[in-house]
Amino acid sequence: MAEQRGDGRGTGDVRGGGQDVGEPRRSGVRPEEARAWEDLVATARRTVTDGLVVGTSGNVSVRVGDTVLVTPSGVPYDRLAPDDVTGVDLDGRQVLGARVPTSELPMHLAVYRTTGARAVVHTHAVHATAVSTLVSELPLIHYMAAALGGPVRVAPYATYGSDELAENMLRALADRSGCLLRNHGTITYGATLDQAYDRTAQLEWMCRLWLTATSVPGLSPSLLSPEQLAEVEDRLRGYGQRG
Repeated sequence: MAEQRGDGRGTGDVRGGGQDVGEPRRSGVRPEEARAWEDLVATARRTVTDGLVVGTSGNVSVRVGDTVLVTPSGVPYDRLAPDDVTGVDLDGRQVLGARVPTSELPMHLAVYRTTGARAVVHTHAVHATAVSTLVSELPLIHYMAAALGGPVRVAPYATYGSDELAENMLRALADRSGCLLRNHGTITYGATLDQAYDRTAQLEWMCRLWLTATSVPGLSPSLLSPEQLAEVEDRLRGYGQRG
């Protein structure tokens, strides 16, 4: 596990992404893990239903204590059952199940080691992936960028499943809860699966909005200023129901 700083974020290494697989736990799945797995599968299926992934592209994870439950590699989400529960520790050693974890495990573990995330969603959403090939940062087309911590950066391309990709992603995620991955897709995290998913959906929507606005011949979309975005960030801190 990475060294922790005073703000709860790690400062260390992103290695250990599932290459060293230990013996799965033999005492069975705990009730809280079973509930989390059910929620994870529902979220993974939602990414397909909402058109954010095709087939088995993309992946979802959720942290329960020091165990990270992840979607397994190459298994269609509509076929996942309670017995398919797949979990690793924060060093990438398999502690639950017999399925091989997602090949993108290094990215998921890097997020958990360096942030307070409890859930991560990675997709190959079409509009977001298209934008990742065009710019190094999503232009400030909408104030909902504030919900991700500011202008959304694009992590440089690296081979999927590699430590290099995880490292590039961490740099793009600095002070953000989501980023684009060049020629690849999106990754977002949150305190819950719902929050991580909603951030992914918002990011895809903003990318679609920017592509739509820039497609009008002879016109360029107006963009928000950093000051306007900062004002929204202040407002979002008090947004929602209280009590």
